Amino acid sequence: AQALVMAAAVADYQPVATAEQKMKRRAKTLRLELTRTPDILAEAGKGFVRVGFAAESENLVANARRKLESKGLDLIVANDISGPETAFDADTNRVVILDQAGGEERLPVMTKYEVAQRILDRVVELLAKGS
Repeated sequence: AQALVMAAAVADYQPVATAEQKMKRRAKTLRLELTRTPDILAEAGKGFVRVGFAAESENLVANARRKLESKGLDLIVANDISGPETAFDADTNRVVILDQAGGEERLPVMTKYEVAQRILDRVVELLAKGS
């Protein structure tokens, strides 16, 4: 049994062209053209438990549910990043864990370690069911 937990995107975009040498500061502005990168989690395949994350400041559950379904994930952890106690640099987090069956587990503000433990509990449950 296996699980893939992707807590962060590698990068959503990358430069279309790369510089051969260091780019000197010459002009007042620089126009940078970006292109989307492959979605590693969406392309990871099947046959194992896949868990993604969605950091959201609005429409937390709706946005996370769309991501869960579009990527075919088993679980998605919707991170509410709208407040100071749940921002990226905070030691605590407030999340909703969504699953393919339509379930929503709303966790109170807790340490990131406690959130990680709950996520692992859910992964173990799915592995035991043979998902």
